[in-house]
Amino acid sequence: MAVLSSVSSLLPFSSYGANRLTSKASLASITSGFNLSSRWNSTRNPSRLHLSRAVTNYSGNTEVSENEAAPRTYAWPDNKRPRVCILGGGFGGLYTALRLESLVWPDDKKPQVVLVDQSERFVFKPMLYELLSGEVDVWEIAPRFSDLLTNTGIKFLRDRVKTLLPCDHVGVNGSESFITGGTVLLESGFKIEYDWLVLALGAESKLDVVPGAKELAFPFYTLEDAIKLNEKLSKLERKNFKDGSAIKVAVVGCGYAGVELAATISERLQDRGIVQSINVSKNILTSAPNGNREAAMKVLMSRKVQLLLGYLVKSIKRASDSEEDEGYLLELQPAERGLESQIIEADIVLWTVGAKPLLTKLEPSGPNVLPLNARGQAETDETLRVKGHPRIFALGDSSSLRDSNGKLLPTTAQVAFQEADFTGWNIWAAINNRPLLPFRFQNLGEMMTLGRYDAAISPSFIEGLTLEGPVGHAARKLAYLIRLPTDEHRFKVGISWFAKSAVDSIALLQSNLTKVLSGS
Repeated sequence: MAVLSSVSSLLPFSSYGANRLTSKASLASITSGFNLSSRWNSTRNPSRLHLSRAVTNYSGNTEVSENEAAPRTYAWPDNKRPRVCILGGGFGGLYTALRLESLVWPDDKKPQVVLVDQSERFVFKPMLYELLSGEVDVWEIAPRFSDLLTNTGIKFLRDRVKTLLPCDHVGVNGSESFITGGTVLLESGFKIEYDWLVLALGAESKLDVVPGAKELAFPFYTLEDAIKLNEKLSKLERKNFKDGSAIKVAVVGCGYAGVELAATISERLQDRGIVQSINVSKNILTSAPNGNREAAMKVLMSRKVQLLLGYLVKSIKRASDSEEDEGYLLELQPAERGLESQIIEADIVLWTVGAKPLLTKLEPSGPNVLPLNARGQAETDETLRVKGHPRIFALGDSSSLRDSNGKLLPTTAQVAFQEADFTGWNIWAAINNRPLLPFRFQNLGEMMTLGRYDAAISPSFIEGLTLEGPVGHAARKLAYLIRLPTDEHRFKVGISWFAKSAVDSIALLQSNLTKVLSGS
């Protein structure tokens, strides 16, 4: 994920008193002790999401019919103030909640906000690579929601969304006969009635496009993915220490995620590993600024990363029938003329190509339709409201907003940052009967990590400039530090990073002095 964070668009977050939730964020701290932990049931991906006002839900895996007990309802503290439900705690969802918290409201119109996410942690995804290099700790880039929201009025529920039941559907004649926004049904059997809904559910890796990828390849999209990959690399490093066998890593895709992974892992393994990057195009980073592409190519070449460009992955198979043998075979098919098919071996296959919005996993349940595009994103107007549903906003991976040229905006953290500011403001405007603002994306540039002390940044406001190496690395880290969710968390992480930098500098100085003294 290549994002240049906006320093100028940051607003101070106001602090409001609230009871601290537990780390598991169950409803025990909010209502009557219902545990909202549940499983995610996979469903087929519909091209359009059907919705209904009829409430039919289930608790756990048991269906509840109309004749059985009604789903349990979330009890809002105040029945008079507006109710805002935010689905998804990523950049779009969490930052929208914090934006709403920071705005100045009339006493009777300050909304009650509940944030729902399947994880107990917010994940700053652009810095997942630093977990592999050892630059950061988990708490720094993946703080618990309960810690981030301690001094706010935002409530957090850990659960997964099953179905949306909006009541704000605009008919063919344009009429808007509704009092409240609708209801969200959660997989735990719980339901939340809302006045305003924010869809920021994010996406997941798309692994079902090539035989064997879903079963054998490692995605790199979540905190769990990064931890799992780090554990796998550590296991192979221990094996390498014993028998000296080279660690073979295949990275599928040479977009930002693939290149950043290849650069980070090749630096970590050094001469103990072989990293191969596969891409259907004859170039890497096809949509990136030239400066970033050139800096990345220079780093990959210096670390002897093998680029297999112009190839499609046809299939991924185990190298043998033995479960103990963890090697894999990738069958590569040429996508360009003049190339021949080949098979490569790998100890790890990393898949960085494609993602699918989680909106498509919600269960259909009735006649109303939430308009989705072919990718499974909600169609929105320029104010980020879902078309035909004036009480529902969508952003990030859940939104299909287009720019002034009609091109879909990229699903990057930079876009989600900016959309969250506008979504929060537009909910404020809607509640206070003020005009909503059209969203205009301001491209601030792109940046990427290339290793422990290396990065590349191409700011859009200085044409032709690219910051590389340690300077780019420091600038990228500072930009992300400023963009962390709350003042308190920024302060803690800043102190931690400063201490680590001081220790690293002292260690480097000692190493250089030792070399000088030993040489003399």
